[in-house]
Amino acid sequence: MNTLISPGKSFPLGARVDPSGVNFSVFSKGSTSVQLLLFNQVDDAYPSRTITLDPVTNRSRHYWHVFVPGIGVGQIYGYRVEGSFAPEQGLRFDPQKVLLDPYGRAIARPANYSRVAACRPGDNCAIAMKSVVADASRYDWEGDERLQRPFSRTVIYEMHVAGFTKHPSSGVDPAKRGTYAGLVSKIPYLQDLGVTAVELQPVFQFDEQDAPAGLTNYWGYSPVSFFTPHSGYSSRRDPLAMLDEFRDMVKALHRAGIEVILDVVYNHTAEGDESGPTLCYKGFANESYYILDRATGRYANYTGTGNTLNANEPFVRRLIRDSLHYWVDVMHVDGFRFDLASILSRDESGRPLENPPILWDIDSDPGLADTKLIAEAWDAAGLYQVGSFIGDAWKEWNGRFRDDVRSFMKADNDTVHRIPYRLFGSPDIYGYAQREPEQSINFVTCHDGFTLNDLVSYNGKHNEANGENNCDGADANLSWNCGAEGPSDDPATATLFSVGTPMLLMGDEVRRTQRGNNNGYCQDNETSWFDWSLLEKHLDVHRFVKTLIEIRHRRTETILPNLTLNQLLARARIECHGVRLHEPDWGNQSHSLAISLSAIAANLDLYLMLNAYWEPLRFELPPVSEDELWPWRRCLDTFLEPPDDICTFSNAPPVGSSSYLVNPRSIVALARIADAHPGAA
Repeated sequence: MNTLISPGKSFPLGARVDPSGVNFSVFSKGSTSVQLLLFNQVDDAYPSRTITLDPVTNRSRHYWHVFVPGIGVGQIYGYRVEGSFAPEQGLRFDPQKVLLDPYGRAIARPANYSRVAACRPGDNCAIAMKSVVADASRYDWEGDERLQRPFSRTVIYEMHVAGFTKHPSSGVDPAKRGTYAGLVSKIPYLQDLGVTAVELQPVFQFDEQDAPAGLTNYWGYSPVSFFTPHSGYSSRRDPLAMLDEFRDMVKALHRAGIEVILDVVYNHTAEGDESGPTLCYKGFANESYYILDRATGRYANYTGTGNTLNANEPFVRRLIRDSLHYWVDVMHVDGFRFDLASILSRDESGRPLENPPILWDIDSDPGLADTKLIAEAWDAAGLYQVGSFIGDAWKEWNGRFRDDVRSFMKADNDTVHRIPYRLFGSPDIYGYAQREPEQSINFVTCHDGFTLNDLVSYNGKHNEANGENNCDGADANLSWNCGAEGPSDDPATATLFSVGTPMLLMGDEVRRTQRGNNNGYCQDNETSWFDWSLLEKHLDVHRFVKTLIEIRHRRTETILPNLTLNQLLARARIECHGVRLHEPDWGNQSHSLAISLSAIAANLDLYLMLNAYWEPLRFELPPVSEDELWPWRRCLDTFLEPPDDICTFSNAPPVGSSSYLVNPRSIVALARIADAHPGAA
């Protein structure tokens, strides 16, 4: 067998295994020397072998490559790269730092890893994260395939992998709490709740030390790799076993009929600004990976985290596309939610592009055509593209739905006229483009901000525990400390009754609280974890949300028979009313609204009454003639005590009068269904 090192090939990037060894290839524009370091253990102070790549035989343009025989899966490795250190020119090569492979498939993290050591001058070999050679084909998927469920039948549950089971009350094996395996043990709960997709907060390997001193980066919006599952969420210490544990989770969720959507961060990395660490990208090609000020070499900060990925630079475009394909083709995930997606529309100077190449690359990629693509269509520097995000395939987090529903529920002025739009797919935002109703991802709460319980319990944020003098987190929360009794159900009602794709935040169904902290990114403790004792304590709220989801599932296909938004609005008869029929209070005196929907094709009439006023209001009901067999039935009244607050249509009591008293700050839904039978929604 040939044991001599050979030049290797520039493609594919990363570490590719074959029977006789491993081919390594890395992009490093502007470097003058590259060393491949091989280690026996992750915390070794020195590599067991250093291979210096020849700039003539081991380089093809900006790609450095080498084939090393006699090694294979499990080999720990890293790089050192030499070149100019001229920050004003965007060059930050530092040959003293051990670098991760940008295309590495697994990462080993030493127990004494130090972010600080990667920030300051000097060698950090023993305490640096390192890449591990992996062969992604070595896994038995047992016939698993992605589910490809239409958005019209999707209910999303935004959750944190660790926080879902880390609380002692979870009942999960202590060795598996806060892990991919721990999540698997709670899949029956997700099935019972009725959600059809989990949207996982970042699972790319991230830097847990990217947080204020003494705290931990809990959320994970601090990536160091775009190809590697986060090792901290694995119950296994072997980096290769971590890959299998992630895939075990995906496979188990698919078997349960639940899709996996990843919250992905392609807008920045954990390397921060000028004072941040050199972990990977800075040390290979800083001026290619990041948007820099051309005059000073300083990092553009459209993310609020110190740096901004140069997403429309050709090599970075390739990196993002390759990463997406890896998670779809190799890891079987069903879709992606793009954090601060508007940043991907900026050019190398930070200006928004009319036709951003990376967004069209993703939108037009046939290999991603059957995946879910969701954009957070804004960034931290004020670019707001809800309703105007580029492309045909993208769905959008509807921030205006969140804000308008919150404002209406707290009885703000000038809000009533916006609610019909929000409940029917926001046609004022999306109707012009012939979008389907599911274009709008409807949510009232998400990881970033108050939980649903805290939204109606606090006037202002309480982030003192974050160590930033309560200056972090949003100040404009549209919250109100009216107490959680009663009103806490209403935003969930609006979300699940609205036309569009609903998204719920982990724990809102049991009134999870963060005690007023609206920016729990660094709170890896009971502040952020799912407290499972709340399930028994607030079983009424859980039942309420579960029943809302059940009703939505049963009627979705009937109410929305594969129509576009404009077709739906054209075929259904929708009218707005006030306390009197046909007299909506657009002047906002009563802070109330009633909406009738008649879906003839579905033999369904729906009458929704929303009272955000502080007094009870009596609403007139659409008349039912004496010869009609289908009376109004009360399916929902958020003011009533459980179990009368919500029920499926077959169990809903008839309403015999011509009016209905809607109590303060509550929602009532009446329905008439022709041909109703036991089991109808």
